[in-house]
Amino acid sequence: MVEAKQVSDIRDLDAAFTIREKVFVEEQGVPKEAEYDLHDKTAHHYLATFNGQPVGAARWRQTDKGIKLERFAVLANYRNQQVGSALLRVILNDVKLAHPECQIYLHAQLAAVPFYKRHGFTKVGELFTECAIDHYQMVYRP
Repeated sequence: MVEAKQVSDIRDLDAAFTIREKVFVEEQGVPKEAEYDLHDKTAHHYLATFNGQPVGAARWRQTDKGIKLERFAVLANYRNQQVGSALLRVILNDVKLAHPECQIYLHAQLAAVPFYKRHGFTKVGELFTECAIDHYQMVYRP
């Protein structure tokens, strides 16, 4: 069973960071110094579990453009099992309650664009590269 929740203690935060490191640094080759940033101290972090095992992570933060969803990571063995969807649903619910007037956006890796489209996001702008990975900016328009 998949569950997603906002991180409330240091153990969950450590599990979220471990997942991000496995997915982004080890699997995708993102430099470690690019994966972790100053926003990690102030962002709202989330953790997804599958039968109690930490398997997914994400965060959101407020920017001058609205609310930016970031760092969605699901361990390879748990992809296509609704982990990302559970994270996204919980985060969108929390963001809409806390900031109902704000635009919600993200930078989607090219391979993840169809996933975000299914959840109400629309591509805006041109393809761009972050950390040698192609992305599109997407805006939530349910």
